[in-house]
Amino acid sequence: QAQLVESGGGLVQTGGSLRLSCAASERTFSSYVMTWFRQAPGKEREFVAAISWRGGSTAYADSAKGRFTISRDNAKNAVYLQMDTLKPEDTAVYYCAAQARRAVGIAATNPTLYDYWGQGTQVTVSS
Repeated sequence: QAQLVESGGGLVQTGGSLRLSCAASERTFSSYVMTWFRQAPGKEREFVAAISWRGGSTAYADSAKGRFTISRDNAKNAVYLQMDTLKPEDTAVYYCAAQARRAVGIAATNPTLYDYWGQGTQVTVSS
């Protein structure tokens, strides 16, 4: 069964950086939109960033613009989220997800429209 596995989470101080990775079990995901979502305790899952199948197009939540960078390496079946200048409000479980589309559109921000999810990785930013 196709799987997504996140890694790279941890505890970091305000202003620090983390790089999350998402490993896909199949090359099928190389033709999917890949997205990072996050969910803080007591809050709904929210869109963070998405990347098109070849990486030519990206989209970011306003909270991530200028601080986070999404990228992918289809040769390695991997997607990354570089997070810089982290803030306490970035504390959440971060999830990698795959959508059976090639282009990033408005559907990319809707978590109900995703086909595959990873188990999540915890990111905690201390103040």
